[in-house]
Amino acid sequence: MHCWARTAFYILVTVLGIASMIGACGQKGPLYLPEPPVVEVPAPAAEIGSDVPSAIVPPPESTSPPDTP
Repeated sequence: MHCWARTAFYILVTVLGIASMIGACGQKGPLYLPEPPVVEVPAPAAEIGSDVPSAIVPPPESTSPPDTP
């Protein structure tokens, strides 16, 4: 005797397996998170015609305590 339920099960597993392989086609690209691009900002140029070079000013120091969660 031939079991039709078993044959139907094998056909279903085969169809789902082939469908999953076809669905995976075209999945290309890096397998890691790319690093964010580095943007270089040019330093502000001194005013044209000025003989005095621009001074480098340090950022102001913060007096507030750091935020804690």
